[in-house]
Amino acid sequence: MGSTDSKLNFRKAVIQLTTKTQPVEATDDAFWDQFWADTATSVQDVFALVPAAEIRAVREESPSNLATLCYKAVEKLVQGAESGCHSEKEKQIVLNCSRLLTRVLPYIFEDPDWRGFFWSTVPGAGRGGDSAEDVHSLDSCEYIWEAGVGFAHSPQPNYIHDMNRMELLKLLLTCFSEAMYLPPAPESGSTNPWVQFFCSTENRHALPLFTSLLNTVCAYDPVGYGIPYNHLLFSDYREPLVEEAAQVLIVTLDHDSASSASPTVDGTTTGTAMDDADPPGPENLFVNYLSRIHREEDFQFILKGIARLLSNPLLQTYLPNSTKKIQFHQELLVLFWKLCDFNKKFLFFVLKSSDVLDILVPILFFLNDARADQSRVGLMHIGVFILLLLSGERNFGVRLNKPYSVRVPMDIPVFTGTHADLLIVVFHKIITSGHQRLQPLFDCLLTIVVNVSPYLKSLSMVTANKLLHLLEAFSTTWFLFSAAQNHHLVFFLLEVFNNIIQYQFDGNSNLVYAIIRKRSVFHQLANLPTDLPTIHKALQRRRRTPEPLSRTGSQEGTSMEGSRPAAPAEPGTLKTSLVATPGIDKLTEKSQVSEDGTLRSLEPEPQQSSEDGSPAKGESSQAWREQRRLSSSSASGQWSPTPEWVLSWKSKLPLQTIMRLLQVLVPQVEKICIDKGLTDESEILRFLQHGTLVGLLPVPHPILIRKYQANSGTAMWFRTYMWGVIYLRWAPGGGVVST
Repeated sequence: MGSTDSKLNFRKAVIQLTTKTQPVEATDDAFWDQFWADTATSVQDVFALVPAAEIRAVREESPSNLATLCYKAVEKLVQGAESGCHSEKEKQIVLNCSRLLTRVLPYIFEDPDWRGFFWSTVPGAGRGGDSAEDVHSLDSCEYIWEAGVGFAHSPQPNYIHDMNRMELLKLLLTCFSEAMYLPPAPESGSTNPWVQFFCSTENRHALPLFTSLLNTVCAYDPVGYGIPYNHLLFSDYREPLVEEAAQVLIVTLDHDSASSASPTVDGTTTGTAMDDADPPGPENLFVNYLSRIHREEDFQFILKGIARLLSNPLLQTYLPNSTKKIQFHQELLVLFWKLCDFNKKFLFFVLKSSDVLDILVPILFFLNDARADQSRVGLMHIGVFILLLLSGERNFGVRLNKPYSVRVPMDIPVFTGTHADLLIVVFHKIITSGHQRLQPLFDCLLTIVVNVSPYLKSLSMVTANKLLHLLEAFSTTWFLFSAAQNHHLVFFLLEVFNNIIQYQFDGNSNLVYAIIRKRSVFHQLANLPTDLPTIHKALQRRRRTPEPLSRTGSQEGTSMEGSRPAAPAEPGTLKTSLVATPGIDKLTEKSQVSEDGTLRSLEPEPQQSSEDGSPAKGESSQAWREQRRLSSSSASGQWSPTPEWVLSWKSKLPLQTIMRLLQVLVPQVEKICIDKGLTDESEILRFLQHGTLVGLLPVPHPILIRKYQANSGTAMWFRTYMWGVIYLRWAPGGGVVST
C-alpha cells in the first residue's frame, strides 16, 4: 500500500504542476517537496507518471514552473553533495531528483530557447550541512570503484552502491546528450559544454571518476567461474553499470585529436599511474589521463579486459545458451579506438605481442556477422576503421602470420592457414556478399590488405584464390568504366601482388600458382580497350552487375547502427543518420619504409582532379580539363567515360613485376607439366616452392604504408555513431532521449 500511495501522491503533484497557470514560488517547499521528499518512486515509475506531453505542455504554458522544478531539484543535489547524504531520507531525495531530472532534461534540450538555462548560477551552493568541510577535504581517490589502473585495492561488491551509481551515470548521460539535439556542427572547435565542464579542473573528482569508469569496464567478467546458466539463476546487476560506465567514458573522451594543442592541468595527477614526462596534453582531463597511462601492467589490464569482453559473444559451449552474452560490444570498440588514438604507447603495446589477435578475431566476427544487415552499417565502419589504424604499423602485419587455430563460428570457407588468411577471407566475403551501402568501405578494406601484404609469409590456396577472384571481378570492363574511382581498387590489388612477389615470394607458392592460373586477367588489364565503341558496349552490361560490385561511388550518409524502430521523438530534434565518412585519401597519409625499418612520411603528391580538383604532376591542362568534366559528370550521376580518361590511368597500372613473373615462370611450369606428365597441382606447387626469381624481377619498389591520420571528418563520424548507439540503447526504456 505504501508504494501505491507514494505513486499516487507523486502523480497528484505532477497533475498540480501541469494544471497550475500561475507561477509557484520557489520558497513554497511544501509544494516542491512532493516531487522528492515523500516518495520512493523507481525510474520506471517516474517515466510512466510524467508523460512526455505534460512536460512539453508545462514547458510551453508555464515555463517558470518548469524552471523552478529544475532549480529546486538541482538545489537538492547540491545539498546532498555537500552534506554527504548520511540518512536514508537524504539518499532517497537525491535519487528521486536524479530520476526526475533524467526524465525532464531531454525536453529542455529540444527547445533552443532553453539552451542556456543550466549555465546560470547553481542554486543552493554553499548551503551544505555541518559536514561540508569534511566532504571537501575528502580524498576521493580512496573511493575508486574497482581495482585496476592506478588503484590496487578491490572494494567489496555492494549492490546498493552500484545501483546508485547507475542512477547518477544515467543522469550524466542525459546531460551530455544535449549534443543530440543541436544542429550538426562540422567544425572541430564545437565542444559539448557539459562534457567540457565535467572533464575540466572544475571537477576535483575527475581523476577518481575516470579511473573508476575505466577499471569498472576492464575488470568486468560476465562469465565468472564459468558455471553453466549462471546468468539465468542469478541477476547480474554489474553488467548495466559496466554498460553505462562504458557509455559515459566514450562520451567524455569525445575529443578531436587532430586539433589538440591545449595546455594540461596542474596538480591533479600527482602520484598516479598517469604521471609521465610527456608534454602538456588537452584540457579535457579524461583525454589527458588516458593519454598519460604508461605502465605495462596497466596496459595489460586494459587490453585483457577489452579482449575478454569483445570475445564474449564468440564463446561456444556444449550446452546451448549456457553462457552469458554481453550486448555492448560497440561501446567497447569505440573505447578501444580512443585508447589507440589518444595513447600511442598503448597502441605499440597492443602490437608488441600476439595479443592484438585477441582483438582482431572478434572484430572480424562482427564484420562478417553484420555484412548483410543494412541497419548495422555503423558497426562495419568502426571495425574497419580500427583495422585501418592497426594496419599502419608493421607489427600488425607480422602478427598476422600466426596460425589461426581457434575456430570461431563464421560462415566462411574452411581453410588451414594464418590470421592473415582469416582477414582476407572475411574481407572477400564482405565485398562479394555484403550490401551496397558498404561500397564506400571497399577502398579501406583493400588499403588494409595493401598495408600488411609486404609481411605476409604464406597465404593459403583459399586466400590466394579469393584475391584473384576480387581482381577478376574488379577488372571487368563494365565495372572499370562504371564510375570514376573504380580503377583504384585494381591498383590496390596489383600493389598487394607486387608486395608479396617482391618481398615474400619464397613462402607464397600458392599465390604465385593462382596468378599463373589466372594470368588471363593480367593480360586483359594490359590490353584494356580505349576506343569509344568498346567502352559503350561494356557499359551496356551494367544492368547485369552483381549487386555488391555495382559500385557507383556514392558516399551518402548511412543509417546508424541498429536503426530499428525506436521510440518517436519530435520532428527535427534528432539527427538519426551517420555523416558520410571521408575518402581514403583523407583518411590516410603515405609513408615509405626505409632500409632500417623506420617510416618516412611522403609529401602528398598533387592528385588528379577527380580527387582534389588540381592537375596531377606532369598532366597537361587538356587532360586536366577532361578529368574535371568527367568528375562533374560522375557527381551528377551522368558518368560518361572517354578514351582519354582510360588512357590517363591505364598507362600507370603497375603490371611490370607480375608480367615479368609470368614471362619467367609460365614456360617453366608448362615444360615441367609436359616433361613429367603432371596433372596434380601439388607437384607444381612443390616446383614453385623451390623456384627463385632472384635477379629476374625489376628492382623492388619501396614499401608504401597508408597510415590513418586524425581528421575532423572521422571525429564527426564517431560523434554521430556514438550517440546513435546510446540513443538506440536507451530509447525503449527511457532516459537520454525524449519520447
